[in-house]
Amino acid sequence: MPPRIALIHAYAHAVAPLNAAFAQWWPQAQLMNVLDDSLSVDLQATAGGADRAMYQRFERLADYALSTGADGLVFTCSAFGPCIDAVIQKNPGRVILKPNQALLQTAVSQPQPMGLLASFEPTLKTMAAEFSPTVTLHTALAHGALQALEAGDLMAHDLAVVQAAQNLAAQGCQCIALAQISLARAAPAVHQATGLPVLTTLDSTVHLLRRSLSA
Repeated sequence: MPPRIALIHAYAHAVAPLNAAFAQWWPQAQLMNVLDDSLSVDLQATAGGADRAMYQRFERLADYALSTGADGLVFTCSAFGPCIDAVIQKNPGRVILKPNQALLQTAVSQPQPMGLLASFEPTLKTMAAEFSPTVTLHTALAHGALQALEAGDLMAHDLAVVQAAQNLAAQGCQCIALAQISLARAAPAVHQATGLPVLTTLDSTVHLLRRSLSA
């Protein structure tokens, strides 16, 4: 039986890129996509801080996915790190990953300082705190990128991401980390514009999940 993987999304634009990464790197996996895009809206309404109700919603989403027989879970929005941590603690022995988990492991061996770039502001607040203290970090918000992506203007999205990356490079950053799965599409443009190595949460997540389940 192929492994059954539940991908739990808080943002619709993460669905296609992650499914494409699985198709490339692990086509045998049987994918199950669960989307609740009200999560990101509600997180913004609470100024980026998850309340108890938000934690409970994540617990219920995980319980549902596991009840279908999922062998592994991936939460695909980096802004909800504390909620995902609570789910992991509640389900010891289960393979449950954050989307940024592999990136965080890789970051410690990358050139410093590192620039962390996001288009969803709550992501910067939660994800920056998850990096190793050995990582010197600068952060930047790609203003207008998220709105452009939601409007279907991919060129404007990528331009906003590139401009934010160039600002990080001007601050002396030696590596750029794209905090969200939806940003991965702009990675080639960021590399071309800055000449810096670019980390994404996309392919590395698939590889880490596969290794975790194999172990």
